[in-house]
Amino acid sequence: MLQTMRSSAKVVMWVLLASFVGGFLLVETSGLLGRSAVTPTTAVASVNGADILYTDWQRRSQQMVQQQQQQQSQSGRSLTQDEISRIDNQAFDEMVAELLLQQEYERRGITVSDDELRDYARFAPPQWVRSAPDLQTEGVFDPAKYQRLLASSQARQSGLLVSLEQYFRGEVPKQKLFEQVTSGMFVPDAELWRSWQDATDSASVSFVVFRPSITAADTAVSEGELRKYYEAHRSEFDRPAHASLSVLYIPRIVSAADSAAVRSRITALRAEIAGGAKFEDVAKRESADSASGADGGSLGKSTRGRLVPAFEQVAYGLKAGELSQPVLTQFGYHLIKLDARAGDTLTLRHILLRIEPSDSSAARVDRSADQLARIAASSEQPAKFDEAARTLKLTPFRVSVVEGEPAQHDGKYIPSVSAWAFAGASAGESSDLFDAEDGYYIARLDTLSGGGKTFDAVRSAVRERVGLDRAVERAVPDAQALAQAARRSSLEAAAAAKGMTVTKTGMTTRGGAAQQFGSLGEAVGAAFALPASTLSAPIRQRDGVFVMRVDARKPADRAAFDTQKTDLRGRRVQQLRQQRLQMFLEDLRKSAKVTDNRKDINAQLRRQAVT
Repeated sequence: MLQTMRSSAKVVMWVLLASFVGGFLLVETSGLLGRSAVTPTTAVASVNGADILYTDWQRRSQQMVQQQQQQQSQSGRSLTQDEISRIDNQAFDEMVAELLLQQEYERRGITVSDDELRDYARFAPPQWVRSAPDLQTEGVFDPAKYQRLLASSQARQSGLLVSLEQYFRGEVPKQKLFEQVTSGMFVPDAELWRSWQDATDSASVSFVVFRPSITAADTAVSEGELRKYYEAHRSEFDRPAHASLSVLYIPRIVSAADSAAVRSRITALRAEIAGGAKFEDVAKRESADSASGADGGSLGKSTRGRLVPAFEQVAYGLKAGELSQPVLTQFGYHLIKLDARAGDTLTLRHILLRIEPSDSSAARVDRSADQLARIAASSEQPAKFDEAARTLKLTPFRVSVVEGEPAQHDGKYIPSVSAWAFAGASAGESSDLFDAEDGYYIARLDTLSGGGKTFDAVRSAVRERVGLDRAVERAVPDAQALAQAARRSSLEAAAAAKGMTVTKTGMTTRGGAAQQFGSLGEAVGAAFALPASTLSAPIRQRDGVFVMRVDARKPADRAAFDTQKTDLRGRRVQQLRQQRLQMFLEDLRKSAKVTDNRKDINAQLRRQAVT
């Protein structure tokens, strides 16, 4: 059954997606499920009392999913649930941001007149218009061609004028708001000089660092001490939700015979082309890369570094018009034809045949996956997962996942289970059966811990931090003893007596010093504040204690600064404008009252799918 479904998946994927949404609306609005109805007016979120409709969010998300799927169609795989979840989150965040901006326009009285729209459309066309090939002259946007287009009936009939109006009605208020938020910024010379010094001052430093290990005694801290530390450092302990899952995996196994069969097939295709068949016709008929195959295998123009190494190595060894031998990459076997070459720019075509399990081995795997799904998929009974493992003689493995990040096990990506775990699943519940390129997965959610800044959610992290602080504090006396010994002899002699190593940075900037010290902290500041040949007292920072000597200093060049000051100021003002704008948008989101109903809706949909 799964084998048949998979062979037709590309044809029905979007039909199923549309059917799901349509069926969901039909059943929910009919009230047949006996639960509170989810209707076309159901809000997926509320932003300061204004609703974002669930159907609007789904529509945008599905459009973005479809666009992404089309972009990666060359790889021949569908999006994983993790990737779809990221797109869902992106669509949601964009809609919240747009609504917040609209509310801010209204609060500030920002409007756009028709005259403004006409001026922007005439004299400030967006990049997607400026890059249109028909509006270029010798590769450069031609304003005269654009003006002729605006005055023609084609602009109205093609929908260009409507598109420009929609674009500028969204962009012009945003530009006005951003100008208000970032206006009046100026950077004085003194601040520019400090930035220049930070970037160009250099020093050579020798240092010894004490990085103690945390012991059990360090982390033996009372509940009261932990809470006190947490309250003093609350802002540092924002944590996402995390979960632990058990996963069952049925791999798809490609045998040597499967690989040999595909190589034999692509060798036969090469012989067919060498015998006179047109490469383009064979590509359209045979290539598993549907995007390029429909265009006769065309990959367009490519430069070095844009293709996978094995493919690129062969492609750059071809002559114009030459056909390659079969080339093996992680995608399968390729035939490559070089149409033209101009320097390092190649115009290429290819035919791809994927290496897949034979029908008999795939059928065996699919039967096992069917049985796994029948026993445990979407079950709310934890024992069903264990039953499936026993029945199919599968050994579950455990993974810990963080919300917003994909699951991994032994360095291998585990698709879709992380996104599922944080989309409304309950502890003990099993996932759907996930069909991935390398096999089938099903997961059971064992534990789920909410994120945020609550003490309970981050207690273990607080304990670890307190333990590290105590461990570093224990190292201070040893660092003091080394510093005293170094003053009597040298840093090298004192370090050798304790069996420690002196690290030398060579001439480096603050950024380079931070990399060699392992962090940007008090030690970096001391390295550029101490006079040359000066030995420091112990310098404690969060991850260790440093004793250092500044061997040489080279101050920033004031004359070079003066010649570049104007450009530096322009770049710094632009940087500050971007920072202020980012802070404004973050504050706008933080101060808003946003009610997110996604997990509740997803959980309800899952419960309804099971009943």
